[in-house]
Amino acid sequence: MIPDDLRYSTDHEWIRHLADTENTDGTPVVRVGITDYAQNSLGDIVFVQMPEPGTTVEVGDAIGEVESTKSVSDIFAPVAGTVVTRNDALDGSPELVNSDPYGDGWMVEIELSQPDQLGDLLDAAGYAGTIGEN
Repeated sequence: MIPDDLRYSTDHEWIRHLADTENTDGTPVVRVGITDYAQNSLGDIVFVQMPEPGTTVEVGDAIGEVESTKSVSDIFAPVAGTVVTRNDALDGSPELVNSDPYGDGWMVEIELSQPDQLGDLLDAAGYAGTIGEN
């Protein structure tokens, strides 16, 4: 199932706007992870590499890697901004990406430098079409 409350990239990342996590100046913060489709395609995830807080990213930048028993895949930034938090729980439990990709398996939180980019991302129906599930 593809959650309706998220936005998606064609590179199989999901983006959740964290309305209660805006910075004091009102700059939006989003949480980013990989989709259920992506984690299922990868197989059992054994290692996740993510950027450190303070890292500036642009749309399409490789910002980390997911290593599975099948392959190694890049994680791409779906939005531009600055990484403010990384999910340190994945250091010891990378399998959370498999078991809970839209919850505890999230990867980073990014403070947006261009909030209007959220409108460029796919909604659930658009993403479903991308992966052939419509």
